[in-house]
Formats: sequence, structure tokens, C-alpha cells
Amino acid sequence: MTTTWQIDQLDNGLRLVTTPMPTAQSANVCIFVGVGSRMEQRRLNGICHYLEHMLFKGTINRPSALDIAQAIEGAGGALNAFTNREYTGYWAHVPYDRLDLAVDVLTDMVRNALLDTAEIDRERTVIQQEIRRAHDLPAAWTGELLASACYGDQPIGWPIAGSIESVEAMQRDDFRQHIATWYVPQNIVLAVAGNTTPEQVKALAGEKLSSLPPQSCPDFERATDGLGEQRFQTEARDTDQANLAIGLRAFSRTDPDRYVLAILNAVLGRGMSSRLFKEVRERRGLAYSVGSSVSRHHDTGVLAVSAGVAPQNVDETLKVVLDELFKLANEPVPEDELTRARDYTIGSFRLSLETTISLTQWTGENLIATGEIEGIDEVVDIVRAVTADDIQRIARRLIRRDNIAMALVGPKADAAMLEKALA
Repeated sequence: MTTTWQIDQLDNGLRLVTTPMPTAQSANVCIFVGVGSRMEQRRLNGICHYLEHMLFKGTINRPSALDIAQAIEGAGGALNAFTNREYTGYWAHVPYDRLDLAVDVLTDMVRNALLDTAEIDRERTVIQQEIRRAHDLPAAWTGELLASACYGDQPIGWPIAGSIESVEAMQRDDFRQHIATWYVPQNIVLAVAGNTTPEQVKALAGEKLSSLPPQSCPDFERATDGLGEQRFQTEARDTDQANLAIGLRAFSRTDPDRYVLAILNAVLGRGMSSRLFKEVRERRGLAYSVGSSVSRHHDTGVLAVSAGVAPQNVDETLKVVLDELFKLANEPVPEDELTRARDYTIGSFRLSLETTISLTQWTGENLIATGEIEGIDEVVDIVRAVTADDIQRIARRLIRRDNIAMALVGPKADAAMLEKALA
């Protein structure tokens, strides 16, 4: 059976998307706001993430964090949020007969946050500890360094959580201005999946959100082309393992070749059948953890490889990974391997859309990011049509020595060594 959804719009421009699942016992609600860290000014780097925390700290109708949590948990549900580079999301997962409660709590948080000064100061310390924790985790910090190496000093390359200094400087008026600028109807999507109907969702949303006045929001800075000025970034640490990451600037979320890249990624580093897993881990025993991933944004993206290896194996691992990358550009993928990669990508994609939570994420993210939602069968048909020539064509487009950035955290980490590997 094909999964279907319906898109509606309130008179003020706020968009709704409902995915009915009549046999589900749950409903998932997510409010997507089209603002993330790449929309921030340098002084306010991290404000999207900081505000995400603050909306849980109390509203006019539920004055404390405990009041908010108990409202959802008292129904057996769960409540959480996330921030990334291009949007912020707040979600609640509840029994389907408590959908009205979930919509009420989430809209209350988004519209009526108290932003109490004492709570802001208390949470400031929490977020600064979160930033310190990320720095203390070598794998996480290598990812931050790779983002900077790939994008350079521009908003899309800045840390999502900001810095200790930027978080320290933020005040209540900054949050209020951020909400007034970005949390506006044209920049919000309410996504619901579960045992409900579009009519019910539109009625609930209209009651809570239709009074928001229509308002557009600012444009944001487009990513510049090319890698950052410092495309080899390292941090020496006395650890037992070295964390290595390699990144290539890649495709936007709407690029016609985005699904070809998904298949290339599956061949390269997704799963235990991938080339990197077999070559780096199984045949050579260089790493316990190795793999590749793709991130896609409005106007750019990154193909990344990461590995945790013994410090003495960094050079060999680098050589193996680079060899596997350039092999994709120089040799067509054999048909049997291509078939496995297509089937793996299609199967994992279908399985990722089994739950109310995952369907809300798929529909809401697509709508807030691109203004439309790709059909599941449409995506499957595109993936099935990917050929070995397609993969080799985009590999040659991406896998170039001048398009490779690297990051390394570990003993004797040295940028010159990374640069030498590409010579």
C-alpha cells in the first residue's frame, strides 16, 4: 500500500502536512521552523540551539519545565527537539487519542515561552557544558573540525551549538528578536503522522496557530564555493586512538544527482558490505569503526568518511580510503555490486519510514526545506534507475584532489602529514 499525505495551509501561510495511518495506536506531531545555525550572525552563533532548550523551560500556560514534561509524559508520551544547520524541530509522540494535547503543548511552547532570565542564565551553563562535552569526545570534535575544513569561516561551517563565548553573551532580548524574526507562519510547518485525519489536524492547528499574523522572514547567506582556507585541520591529543575524517564538498538537497550520490555512498561506506568496511576493517584490521555518510543542505553538501584507528595506522588508513575514493572515479562499479547497493539503499529507505515519527520527519523536513514532498515510490524509481555510468560521472565531478578536506584528532596530529597524503 502506498503511503499518502495531504498538505494544507492556514490563511496566514502556515503549512500543515498530515499522514493518516488508520491502524496506528500513536500520533507524532512535529513543528518545523525554517531556521538553523547557518542563519545566525557570528555574535549569536548557537542561538537556535540555545532557544530550542529554552522553549522547554516554561510557558504562560505551563510555567515550569516540569509542567511541560508532565503534560506529555502523563499521557504516556515523549517530548523532544533538535537543531541543525537549516531548521529547528519540536516533536511529541503520544497515543492517537491525545493528539489534541500534543498540538496544544507544542504550540504553547512555540508561541508562549516565558524566556525567564533566571532560566536563561541557568541553561547557559548547561549548554556550555554540552559544548565542552563535544570537545572532549574526539570523534565529535573531529566532525566539527571537518565542517570547518569543508566550509571555512562562513555560517554553514560554524558549530551548531556555538562557542562558550557566544553562548555567554546571549541575553533575553536576543531570543525574543530571534522568535519575532524567524518563528513566523511562512517559516513554520506542522507535520503530523498517525491515527488521525487532515481535517482533524487542520482544525487543531487553526485553533492554536491561525491568529499568528502573516509575516515573511529574511533570506540567509548562501554557501561560497570551494573548501575552507584551512582544509587540513588537526588537534594533537594524548589518546589511544586517532579519529580521522575526510570530506568532499558535494550536492544540495535538490541536486538532480543526489540519489546517484546515495548509491555511491552505499558502495563506498554504508554497511558491512561496503568497500571501506571490507578493505579497512575486514581485510586489513585497521579500524573498528569506519564508514561514510552524506549531508545535504539548501545549496551544498558533504560526502564524508570517518574512521577511528590506532595512531600508527593513520597513514595506511588514509592511503586506503583515498585509493577507494579514486577507484570510484576511475573504474565503473560492477553490476552485481551496484545491484546490491541499490537494493540496500531502497530497503533501508523503506524501513526508515515505518513509524509515525519517521514519517513526520520525512514529510516535515521535505516541506520546510524544499516546499514539496518527494513521493516514496518516486524516490525508489529514481534509485532503481541509477547506473554505473552515473556513479562514475558524479565520482569524477566530486572526487578531485582540490575538493578533499581532512581532519584528524589524536597523538601527533599534523596538518602537513594530511596534506602530504594528497600530494
